[in-house]
Amino acid sequence: MGRIISIANQKGGVGKTTTTINLATALSSVGKKVLIIDLDPQSNASSGLGLDENQRNKTIYELLISKSFNEKYIHTTLIPNLDIIPASMDLAGAEIELVDQKDRESFLKTVVSQIKNYDNIIVDCPPALGLLTINGLVACNSVIIPLQCEFFALEGLSSLIATIDSIRNSFNEKIEIQGIVLTMYDTRNTLSSLVEKDVRSHLGNKVYTTVIPRNVRVSEAPSHGKPVLLYDTNCLGSRAYINLAKEVINQQNK
Repeated sequence: MGRIISIANQKGGVGKTTTTINLATALSSVGKKVLIIDLDPQSNASSGLGLDENQRNKTIYELLISKSFNEKYIHTTLIPNLDIIPASMDLAGAEIELVDQKDRESFLKTVVSQIKNYDNIIVDCPPALGLLTINGLVACNSVIIPLQCEFFALEGLSSLIATIDSIRNSFNEKIEIQGIVLTMYDTRNTLSSLVEKDVRSHLGNKVYTTVIPRNVRVSEAPSHGKPVLLYDTNCLGSRAYINLAKEVINQQNK
């Protein structure tokens, strides 16, 4: 089994799913075999890769509830080497259905342990620190945290780091913060540069050198069911995600 990376942030709208889709696409473009697990009931990673409603009749929800893996739940995408286990709104019910179950925080780990033949499994966690996100953190080797360049960015980050520390102490001693990626960076105002300076001063080399710019093409791509790397290969957003993938690969090769 390959390296399992959860993309997590309890705040919505920070570029979490966009990072999941485009990082996975960039990794697959250099020959990595990549699987996305869409763990968000909003299923944006699924729709962002062009899966329609009919293709979402077999989802991660059924695998979680049964604690078993079936290859029929893996869907291929337009991108060679990139597959996905999609989500649907049914997944919202899993929070309630799992709450009274024994080892409820480890259901995804049990499923993922049965998946073979991938270099990377990337889990797109929902924007909340609930049971689904906890399952994503218990199942992974490392966490990448997208952080929007805004005033309150560090406040939410401290809660997530505390949760990761708790997961490490109780359920998953191998979990680490692989990196923090600054998203929606706007060179036209000073706030982005101030947030960047603040985050780097607190977290040092945990922050990726690459920053993801605020870019219209990145925002447009999901409505076409494509990663921005396919929608507009040469735009600033695409080049940024290619550079981020290079940093991630360098980390894995150390």
